[in-house]
Amino acid sequence: MTKLRAVITGVAGYVPEDILSNADLEKMVDTTDEWITTRTGIKERRILRTPGKATSDMGAEVTKELLRKTGTSPDEIEMLICATVTPDTIFPDTANTILDKVGAKNCFGYDINAACSGFLYALTTGAKFIESGMYKKVVIIGADKMSSIVDYTDRTTCIIFGDGAGGVMLEASDDGTGVIDAVLRSDGSGREFLHMKAGGSMKPASIETLAKKEHFVFQDGKPVFKAAVTGMVNTVRQVLQRNHLTIEDIDWLVPHQANMRIINSVGEMLEVPKSKVMVNIEKYGNTTAGTLPLCLWEYESRLKKGDNVMLTAFGGGFTWGSMLLKWHYDT
Repeated sequence: MTKLRAVITGVAGYVPEDILSNADLEKMVDTTDEWITTRTGIKERRILRTPGKATSDMGAEVTKELLRKTGTSPDEIEMLICATVTPDTIFPDTANTILDKVGAKNCFGYDINAACSGFLYALTTGAKFIESGMYKKVVIIGADKMSSIVDYTDRTTCIIFGDGAGGVMLEASDDGTGVIDAVLRSDGSGREFLHMKAGGSMKPASIETLAKKEHFVFQDGKPVFKAAVTGMVNTVRQVLQRNHLTIEDIDWLVPHQANMRIINSVGEMLEVPKSKVMVNIEKYGNTTAGTLPLCLWEYESRLKKGDNVMLTAFGGGFTWGSMLLKWHYDT
């Protein structure tokens, strides 16, 4: 009997219209286009500036496009998971807000917070609900409005992050394509190197935390860089070994778009040709949970049914992992 798997039947992305270029940042902090490009590979990033607009608005645009592309009505969605570290509010969760904005009434949803690995965690979770036969249509969204938690006087972080969202529709198939395997990991001791100091139950918001700018992203770059490269490379190798594959069997490597140096290091250590590595960091920067689906969205026209696609990510906390999937359709 052929195994029932969760397959991606559609992919969509959304980025705001407003562009924050390196030239713009030169006017805001002590930096240059050359400095940013050399260290990160980023030329510009998108910023959601519209008053009153939040992560759910980007997620809703992605969901609407997924419904259109897959010929699905809002009432057919049974579950939606939103991966984000920038929810509209602490509660209710952003997934439920997205469902309300697209008119989906016959389902439930919830958020996953695993930083930049969030989409990978959410995709793995959603796939299990499909494989079990419990649900037939599950939407997975990765979305972050990073501009809401970035200090634009801190040149070490403000050059990196952008706003954006992407997502996929998951359905069931027994044709041999779909989510094959995943290795996910976490290490809470890494939280000291990449976190937001205040706003949670340990350090609630106060006049003092606001004055100290403790509601912004904090990152210690060197240990994060080392852990990210090691974590992504090791989990890719584990997935390959578990499935009796070599890197030559992989048609596309989709790495988290954190930093061009990290992307290059992962590709070089795995010995993957650059032509097989999805990259769009130069246009969008690091959109956190949005990077992997935004890559799939941009490269969708180049994907072919049966392609072996390896997703890999690393996020604050630390969280990381890799997933092997066999692409389900020709565009």
